[in-house]
Amino acid sequence: MTKLLLGFMGAGKTTIGALLSENVLDMDTLIEERIQMSISDFFAKEGEEAFRKIESNLLEELLLSQEDRIISTGGGVVISAKNRELICRNKKNNILFSASFEVLYERIKKDKVCQRPLFLNNSKAAFQAIFDKRMVLYQGLADTIINVDNKTPQEIAAIINRR
Repeated sequence: MTKLLLGFMGAGKTTIGALLSENVLDMDTLIEERIQMSISDFFAKEGEEAFRKIESNLLEELLLSQEDRIISTGGGVVISAKNRELICRNKKNNILFSASFEVLYERIKKDKVCQRPLFLNNSKAAFQAIFDKRMVLYQGLADTIINVDNKTPQEIAAIINRR
């Protein structure tokens, strides 16, 4: 059984995934290993469309395996129709980490290690529009929704482990 962790950037997918399993598959990390550069650098050099193609291929590859695993997806994985179809096939195991826009905005703004191109290249209003559009898509794919606004990563991991 594959558990997919879904949510907007900054929701905690990578952090919580690591608490759930030492063998969590973080899609952003796997992509960076494949392209041998940061996602920010790849976006600047090749563009979002090229990145999304790599992301879709990786998601399909990971979901084809019948192994029990936890996959931490990238925040934009839901914008591709192909990816949404793949995620729909993983029924009962799609977990959405939901948070308010303001909480996520502040988390992302404070994160100096992971510089996110969509955050850096958009106004706050434009970034909120991206958030709003993606939240509709996430909610349509989620089997479980966990609000992460006022919970520690350990509390969220415990909720998932009780499922």
